[in-house]
Amino acid sequence: MSASAKDVAASLLRSFRNSNEEWHPYRHWFLQNCLPQSTVDDILDLPISAADLGGVSGKRELHNASRHYFDVGNRAEYACAESVAAALQDPRVTAEIERTFGVRLSGTYLRIEFAQDVDGFWLEPHTDIGVKAFTFLLYLSKDPTHSDLGTDIYDAEKRWVGRSPFGSNSAMIFVPSNISYHGFEARPINGVRKSLVINYVTDAWRAREQLSYPEQPVSVAAATFA
Repeated sequence: MSASAKDVAASLLRSFRNSNEEWHPYRHWFLQNCLPQSTVDDILDLPISAADLGGVSGKRELHNASRHYFDVGNRAEYACAESVAAALQDPRVTAEIERTFGVRLSGTYLRIEFAQDVDGFWLEPHTDIGVKAFTFLLYLSKDPTHSDLGTDIYDAEKRWVGRSPFGSNSAMIFVPSNISYHGFEARPINGVRKSLVINYVTDAWRAREQLSYPEQPVSVAAATFA
């Protein structure tokens, strides 16, 4: 049975409150047990195929035509997409994000990409600064060979500093800034590296069709629930 939005929200809140904060080379957090296990399993079972990179990589936007989101259509079709989006839109969850991670989300819009990365994928160092107010990289795939497929972290001069742990239902979070360089160094990927790339974006985001609630900016509650 699929977990409800309330169950997903409760799981997210626990993971936020138990997150481990790091300060070098910029402030970021590592999380565990972000979603109910049934939700992770449901997302991994989605009948959405990974795209062929055609030998081209370095930026996700190079393959915009073949990217998938928990958008209006997929929310309506898949219960797991709806429950995850509804939880992340919940004012009590956004309030906890603001409190825990020191970011302002009121008036932003939720964008959730279902990323499926295959061998040949890589990303150049970038900051997410601009229209992205918050970045939440939630790793999903269970393949034990994916343990070294975390996000690469760089300093302000784009020098490699380290790599986030990669485990199913774990995550890395940061608030984009002019030094929040991250990427993905080219290395072998066995099968498909699956994750959710979750952002809250400003009203300047032009690709409204990617948003979970394109006509509804998030609001923030005065208090969270346990």
